[in-house]
Amino acid sequence: MVQLSTGLIIAGAYADKIRKTLFAQLRDAVKRGEVTPQEIARASAEINRILYHIIVDNLKSDKGDVIRARIEYVVEDGRITWKYDTLRLEYFKRVPDEEVSKAVEKVVSNVAALLERAVAYNLEKVLTTAYGDHIYYIKLDDRTIGGLIVTPVNEEMAIIRGAVKEPTPVVIRRGRLVLSGRSVDEVLSESIADVLKAGETVEVEEVERVLKDIQAIIERESS
Repeated sequence: MVQLSTGLIIAGAYADKIRKTLFAQLRDAVKRGEVTPQEIARASAEINRILYHIIVDNLKSDKGDVIRARIEYVVEDGRITWKYDTLRLEYFKRVPDEEVSKAVEKVVSNVAALLERAVAYNLEKVLTTAYGDHIYYIKLDDRTIGGLIVTPVNEEMAIIRGAVKEPTPVVIRRGRLVLSGRSVDEVLSESIADVLKAGETVEVEEVERVLKDIQAIIERESS
């Protein structure tokens, strides 16, 4: 099967994008005689009709809204068949300019205070591994946005590594947590903002790789 994706596009332009994309994907198939331009036009009209019912009739799209549609299809015996069970639609509602401007003005007027204020991270301890590593989820407004693994070296120090996705993607490769005889939970709860501030700013893809590794350890230890 082949997947067709519109990419992010204004809601009113999806029909033309689907038609052009489908013709581009099947250009070589047309040359080989596996499918005709007429069949591509027919299939484009079919999927566009279905999307119209979703986007216009059901979601009541407005000018400026953005969508991204993805669906798989097969070409068999000269006919294009859409696999509707693979249809995925992302929909982004446009916020009025006045509302956006108010939000911008509100934040800009408090830039200094916002930058000085520490991000209110919360920690959720997940488990302690068989090797004594402490694993935590990092949360922001009840959303899990990162994870940490803390490895105590002795009563005075621990090694910390992990990553966080928001508000800025950051990776902690091998940080140091000074314990001074206190528990990891206590010290980390007090210093989480400083720990993350000392991390390295990276692309979000790198953060996701680190978090995937942490989650794999959690699943392995929990099984």
